[in-house]
Formats: sequence, C-alpha cells, structure tokens
Amino acid sequence: MNTHFDSHFNKQIITILPGEFYSTDKPVLISTVLGSCISIALYDPDLKLGGLNHFMLPTTNRTQEISIEEQGRYGDFAMELLLNDMFKKGAKKENLKAKVFGGGNVLDDGGFHKNRTGLNNISFALEYLQTENIPIIANDTGGIFPRKIFYDPQTSKIFLKRIQRSDLTLKEISTREAAYKEEIQQQETKAGSITWF
Repeated sequence: MNTHFDSHFNKQIITILPGEFYSTDKPVLISTVLGSCISIALYDPDLKLGGLNHFMLPTTNRTQEISIEEQGRYGDFAMELLLNDMFKKGAKKENLKAKVFGGGNVLDDGGFHKNRTGLNNISFALEYLQTENIPIIANDTGGIFPRKIFYDPQTSKIFLKRIQRSDLTLKEISTREAAYKEEIQQQETKAGSITWF
C-alpha cells in the first residue's frame, strides 16, 4: 500500500495493489488500477465506513496453506479479508452495499486469443455477492479498457477513469499480469499434488 497527498482531490490517496485491501471511515480516497482483476467496494451507510479490495483470480487450487501475503490475490480470500476487517470496525453485514469494477479483457487481440480471466473474475464477484445477500448498487465490469478508480469510503462514491489503450499501456499491463500469474503458478507448483490414502 502506498499513501500520498493529491492536490486535485485535496485528500490523502491510499493506493492498493493486487492482493491488498483497505477499509476506513476517514476522509481519504482508496485507489487502484484494474485490468482483468476485480475490485469490490463495500459500504456500510450507517457508519459511513467503506472498504476496497483488489484480487487477481477467483480461487486457488493450491493444496498447501497460503500465506497471508498471498491470500488477497484470490477472490474467496480477498472477500473474507475485507469483510472481517470491516466487521472489526463495526460494520453490519445486513447494511452492506457493493460496487464491482474491473474484469476487463484488456489484452484482447481481436478475438483470436480471448483471455477468460476477467470473465471468470466477474462471475465469481457477482455470484459471491448474491450468495452473501449483499446488494450490488453499481457494476462497471468487462469491456476492453483498463480502469483507474478512486473510492471515497465515507460516501461510497467512485471516480472512474477508463485508461485508453495504447501499445505502451497494453505492454505494461500484459507484463504485470503475466508476472503475477507466473508467480502464482510457481507457488501452486511448489505446493505439490494431492496424495490419496
């Protein structure tokens, strides 16, 4: 997590990276950049408390325990981490509202090599929130553009900017997502396979 003051918004910006989350009732903005990843913003209007996560994949098939640093990369863990953090601060599940962002097919090459990561992430997010009975009040997912979001946890407002695709942007996003996926795959390989007894 990085923190800096932004003169445009006249607020502290908390920037979260893949695998991270943050919740607060303070006058800050929580920011992240999304490609095929998903961010779910949760909000308790009674407490004016909000939180945001950023996950890369819906679940993992690893057989060994996942470290705390790695858990937030997977949707099922990322949601539990954010929810538990907000519950500790007094949020009530029945009050929560959600906004869902990301899941773009930002590496779309005209349909020849469709990347399903974004679609899988979207499906997971929507199904998870439905199962948990958390209403979705905004949904900006899919498409081909990366997104930069700024979330105001006191009001639940989202400032969203679609990042125009350029060769440089696509290369940067492609490199970053490939590195994250390779790191996850290496960790899953190290975990080994299941032996049945």
